[in-house]
Amino acid sequence: MRILDRYILSRFLFNFFSSFVILMFIFIFQTIWLFIDDLAGKGLDIIIIGKFLFYLMPNLTEKVLPLTVLLSSILTFGTLAENYEFAAMKASGISLQRAMLSLIVFIVFLGGITFYFANSVIPASEQKIYNLRRNIAKVKPAVAIVEGVFSDFEGADMNIKVDRKYGENDRFLENVTIHLKTKTKVNSTVIKAKTGELKSSESSDILQLVLYDGHYYRDLEKSTTKGKNKYPFANANFDTYTMNIDLSEFNNVDMEEERDVSTEKMKNVSRLTKDIDSLKKDNLRIVGAFSKNIQTRVGAFAGFRKDSLKPITKEEIEEKYSKVKKIKKDTIAKDSIRSIADIINLYPDWQKIQLMSAAKTNSSNLLTSIQGKKNELSKRYEIYNRHILSLHKKFALALSCVILFFVGAPLGAIIRKGGIGLPMVIAIILFLTYYFIGVFAENYAKKNEIHPIIGAWLSTMIMLPLSIVLTKRATADRGLMNLDGFVEFFQKLFKKK
Repeated sequence: MRILDRYILSRFLFNFFSSFVILMFIFIFQTIWLFIDDLAGKGLDIIIIGKFLFYLMPNLTEKVLPLTVLLSSILTFGTLAENYEFAAMKASGISLQRAMLSLIVFIVFLGGITFYFANSVIPASEQKIYNLRRNIAKVKPAVAIVEGVFSDFEGADMNIKVDRKYGENDRFLENVTIHLKTKTKVNSTVIKAKTGELKSSESSDILQLVLYDGHYYRDLEKSTTKGKNKYPFANANFDTYTMNIDLSEFNNVDMEEERDVSTEKMKNVSRLTKDIDSLKKDNLRIVGAFSKNIQTRVGAFAGFRKDSLKPITKEEIEEKYSKVKKIKKDTIAKDSIRSIADIINLYPDWQKIQLMSAAKTNSSNLLTSIQGKKNELSKRYEIYNRHILSLHKKFALALSCVILFFVGAPLGAIIRKGGIGLPMVIAIILFLTYYFIGVFAENYAKKNEIHPIIGAWLSTMIMLPLSIVLTKRATADRGLMNLDGFVEFFQKLFKKK
């Protein structure tokens, strides 16, 4: 059995490492195509590009490793079944579970390594990628300008947005919008131009931004209260406008410089657990404070204090009620106010108009305040959900390797086909099903449409019953689909008495 275990394990390891290397190269090239516009033609050193790809590899492992386990298990057991080696094992009294024993031990060990990788290596690589991309943007300011969004130039106190970059090294810009900031970080100046051009020299720390056919607008500083009420400004149209940007701070950059910025992907389990608890308390505190504020502004839904006196018994209530019934009806004045309209009718017409106008204004202000707070809370709860997702995905990734092995191994024994053809197709179909379910569940969880724990575990839990069914069918030496049972059922159903 030791010889057989070593044989099966060696075949599996060969398929595992060869599949891992091939799939990793495929995903790396796919990543290169995604970032080719930001990396190519920017004068970046090949070492910097190599570092970027190297730091990106741990992040790709989340996708490559489950597919590798699934493909290598199908290939290994499909080849054993195709060459009748699996039939010889069964004839010798060796079951499928016993043949899988050495691989089960390896897969469980691999699951532990995967969890350590997801908990330690991937967060560190995410931090490295963030700092490297930030430093690349500082070395090459053209890289920092992203099409269609406002890009912040650190040290230059400006934001710039362009619709399109083109030409050599993306030096030409189209539809340029610039916001210049004051010392207090307030956007006081807006410049818009139809086209622009970046001009720089390797020997100079000055970057020239030349704008063509545009408009300039600036809010002027107000020194007196009377001037503030007039909102003074300056504006002008221009054919050519040149801006000189000092790049001395940009060019003095250490590529290994790091900034302490953390997102959910950059945190390990202990940090995520601590931050989830803090985020939950902060969100509850903000919601409670806002609800009290709204309650005070509305003047309704007032809370009641608990009565410190002894509660009234049922007998006392019946006694008081019997006394009330003895009072004559004509001694009790009828309530003349039965609706809101009756309250308004108590006031003269000019006060009615004031009351209705004030109520309308208050309602509008409340709705605006609630809508703004709703958007703020939705962003805060999305961050909270992202932290829960990231925490549980670390455990789900480790367990998915084990479950996908129990999907692939019996599936390979059932289809009895080795090689790259059919096993590769089946592995890709199963993995795409697993991956897309996970992506959709994750997106729904971020928007709080499903619980984040369900979003992290849904794809893995869907594969769990499939692994159990396939393992049972492979152990009983049944096919992938048993149509005889369906035929027999319908024969019995339509059989004449």
